[in-house]
Amino acid sequence: MVGELTQPRSVRLDEALESRLEQAARLSGEPVSNIIRQAIEERCEAILGQRLAHRLRDVAGTVRSKGGRARRTGKAFLDDLEKGRRGRR
Repeated sequence: MVGELTQPRSVRLDEALESRLEQAARLSGEPVSNIIRQAIEERCEAILGQRLAHRLRDVAGTVRSKGGRARRTGKAFLDDLEKGRRGRR
């Protein structure tokens, strides 16, 4: 687990899930809270991991350079947008 623990949260579980959670904690020798945190982490990763920005977070960013052709891409993009607008009129 990464980061500091924050304030406690309250979660309501039905009897069957509570029983399974307790059994899993006994069997694994882990505290119930660790099992809950791990399950939440895995579920969040399953949901957020599908987002492109989340999957690319380690490689996406900016590159500092002296420019060259990259300096003109903004102008070229605006020019293309303007051409598209004119074509739809």
